[in-house]
Amino acid sequence: MDNLIAIFSQFFTWQSVIDITLVTLVFYALLRLFAGTQAVQLLRGLLIIFLVIALLGSFSSLTAFSWLIRTSSLAILIALPVIFQPELRRVLERVGRTDMFFGRQRRDTGYSRIISELISSCMRMSKLRYGAIIVIEDQVVLDQYIETGVPIDASINRELIITIFYPGTPLHDGAVVIRGDRIVAAACVLPLTQRPLPDTSLGTRHRAAIGVTEDTDALAIVVSEETGNISAARNGRMARRLDEKRLRRILERFYESRRDLFETEETI
Repeated sequence: MDNLIAIFSQFFTWQSVIDITLVTLVFYALLRLFAGTQAVQLLRGLLIIFLVIALLGSFSSLTAFSWLIRTSSLAILIALPVIFQPELRRVLERVGRTDMFFGRQRRDTGYSRIISELISSCMRMSKLRYGAIIVIEDQVVLDQYIETGVPIDASINRELIITIFYPGTPLHDGAVVIRGDRIVAAACVLPLTQRPLPDTSLGTRHRAAIGVTEDTDALAIVVSEETGNISAARNGRMARRLDEKRLRRILERFYESRRDLFETEETI
């Protein structure tokens, strides 16, 4: 027992504890900064790869592998800022925000009012045949899409949403992005899905709704200008021809953080 204590005290000093703690905090800070971005999965993968490579490189018998790691380290360090350039810029912007350290509330406690306003506006636009696409942010922040639109920063209400998508207005041809209980931007440009869809009648709004939900965990609601049909997309799947009851069920599941919004819906 004394030998074990002696070995433990030899390798684990106060300096080593502080050293390990600082390294842990650095990794935690990196993951915290990138939390809510599309790069977080890539960053986690890179950290795991680096740890495995460092472990393998610690074996002195792997001469060629150790040489490869030493010579490629500089190239990797140069390549990382290039790969993460958009994300690094957003991370630096987030550093100065107070909610960066205290956390951003994921859901407003009055989400029932938000759901009612969204449903009311969608049903009204469906009757009027106003084409619309509304994207509701979840955990992955949508700053890269918000930056392409016009800042709004207004409370969610039926009249404002209908006015935005009124045909002929400057903001109607694009997406509205919702964060929490606020409409943060309108006329936002979204990525179109590149995969072939079984229904060739689906237009640009539907392809954009599927595209943004393939890249993020957002929920996208689409009102068709041609048919007035309401659709909802998440995780690259879309439920179509929604009535008021089915749309309410999807929104409630989204705001209650349920994993599968379309468990009883036919999707494409």
